[in-house]
Amino acid sequence: MTIKSRMHHRILLASAVSMLALSACNKTEVAATGPAAATVNGTAISESRVDLMVKQRAAQGQPDTPEARKEIVDHLAMQLLIAQEAVKKGLDKSQEVLEQTELTKQSILANAFIQDYLKNNVITDEVLNTEYDKLKTKLAGNEYKARHILVEKEADAKDIIAKLQKDAGAFEAIAKQKSLDAGSKANGGDLGWFDPKRMVPEFGEAVAKLEKGKFSQEPVKSQFGYHIILLEDSRAKVIPPLAQIKDGLKQQVQQESLKKLLDDIHTKAKIEMVKAAAPAPAPASASASAVSAETKTAEPAKK
Repeated sequence: MTIKSRMHHRILLASAVSMLALSACNKTEVAATGPAAATVNGTAISESRVDLMVKQRAAQGQPDTPEARKEIVDHLAMQLLIAQEAVKKGLDKSQEVLEQTELTKQSILANAFIQDYLKNNVITDEVLNTEYDKLKTKLAGNEYKARHILVEKEADAKDIIAKLQKDAGAFEAIAKQKSLDAGSKANGGDLGWFDPKRMVPEFGEAVAKLEKGKFSQEPVKSQFGYHIILLEDSRAKVIPPLAQIKDGLKQQVQQESLKKLLDDIHTKAKIEMVKAAAPAPAPASASASAVSAETKTAEPAKK
């Protein structure tokens, strides 16, 4: 599982900034500890809080300078002033604010759990070497350079093969004229170098059986139609050295380990989906009731 294509469990540190704003609106806010960087109406803005924001900005490439710290303190002071005004209006008791605060708290705790796991489960060189050996085994094999002609009907494919048996040099011209593959047609059916495992199975298996310079003597059927394949060359796949992919491989192993942990937590949890009550049906309109009453009145008495 790669980081780009699989489940992401990362939670943005920016949520911590939101937590500062939300928690300031809550009277149960944890009191600031340590030296104060400033006070606002008697409420301290701790140095540790400033340090937290400096750390967040540093992760985004912003330098830690006296000017930057002053800007952060000014921002926190203004934020705290607004939060104090919100408390005066009782907004800290608002259900929406309480829900937002709880959600942000959960996000920060989840992020802290993940960071703690990654910190205490370092991927060793031994593990990386093992994973690299597995990767080499998985990637072992050849890659191929080939051309193909794609047609809709098997009969058409057999006709093309018959023509190629008389003049193999006509492959490119026929591909430009008849192939249905828009991506390679203009280049005479050229597919460049490719791993057969990335092709549809029928195509990959067929190209791997061909000899260099030969074309398929029978149409190769796939979900796209019928292929005539010309193998131009093959070579062993080049696997990059561990040093070149070490960081990416380490990140991938971390992700897989983390996903396994989170899947295990999810499996063991008792999660019950509670369906919301269906909305009550709308009362019949006055006109509808009137029509119903008229219908009953006009209905002949049953004998």
